[in-house]
Amino acid sequence: MEQPRCLATDLKLLTTNCTCCASLPQQSVFMASKLPFYPIQLFPAPENFPHSRQRIPLILPPTWSFHRKNASARATSTFRRGPLAVDAIKEELVESQNSVSTQNNETTPSSSKLVLVVGGTGGVGQLVVASLLQRNIKSRLLLRDPEKATVLFGEQDGEKLQVFRGDTRKQEDLDPSIFEGVTHVICCTGTTAFPSKRWDGDNTPERVDWEGVRNLVSALPSSIKRVVLVSSIGVTKFNELPWSIMNLFGVLKYKKMGEDFLRSSGLPFTIIRAGRLTDGPYTSYDLNTLLKATAGQRRAVLMGKGDKLVGEASRIVVAEACIQALDIEFTEGNAYEINSVEGEGPGNDANKWQELFKTAQSQ
Repeated sequence: MEQPRCLATDLKLLTTNCTCCASLPQQSVFMASKLPFYPIQLFPAPENFPHSRQRIPLILPPTWSFHRKNASARATSTFRRGPLAVDAIKEELVESQNSVSTQNNETTPSSSKLVLVVGGTGGVGQLVVASLLQRNIKSRLLLRDPEKATVLFGEQDGEKLQVFRGDTRKQEDLDPSIFEGVTHVICCTGTTAFPSKRWDGDNTPERVDWEGVRNLVSALPSSIKRVVLVSSIGVTKFNELPWSIMNLFGVLKYKKMGEDFLRSSGLPFTIIRAGRLTDGPYTSYDLNTLLKATAGQRRAVLMGKGDKLVGEASRIVVAEACIQALDIEFTEGNAYEINSVEGEGPGNDANKWQELFKTAQSQ
């Protein structure tokens, strides 16, 4: 049976940090179709979108033993090394970037960091976690369902990867023990822009992108060195066409509210505003499938400031931008838009990423 088309794609809109709009009910399609709409040339779609893309295995779902240390609502897990997503990340970086610096950076230990990843089982979050593991950076995950990590990251040493149970939508879940020793935070939570199955259980943009971010930021200790928040392009223009169509259920408005709360918190932050997210992994509802990412030809990175970019962003690129921003001092206190375009990209070369951020900074 043919799957329904994505509304955002049909309207040549840029989706936010949601993986699909396939479950959009017909009444929403009707409402959007009745809205006034400027000609497409005022909102150009990306040129030369590849029709045929090479598919490279990115994350293989191995099995690992999950052990709860206590019977409370929160839990930590103990991991032992096994076949990992990080191995696939290494393959993607080596084959698609073919960069010497990429290979060197992969094995550089970063024991001074403990990075808390929130939303680590989502499309971008999976790649963030796998890349941190590849770099030997100590990581901690905050998940509503810790068991989901079992099929994504393999068995890991508890010193390298820890999992805590918690829901950012519930302030009472954010116990101070979750943040003990954490030096950096990457938040890549999100839901679909339009009503879908992912909204089940009150998983709406208001609850995730606003209340969840607000609760998380409020719970973080002042000792945090950097908070990187994944947001979306278009958040400053959610009342303007055609962005107002994407914001029909408030996703851009609530993302901007989350951004503003982080800005006013006094914590050091960097905001990464992604274009329409492309490339896997496309999160399934049970996560028990083979997840793949497509390399394609759109590896080069275009960065900007001022919410002026229009285009798409590879999840691989967005995840890498989050990790790189942790160590680039001048990105603190700034928001950057990011797109993926055709050409060879920076891989995980720190110098190339610094130049990209610097170029955007001067705009």
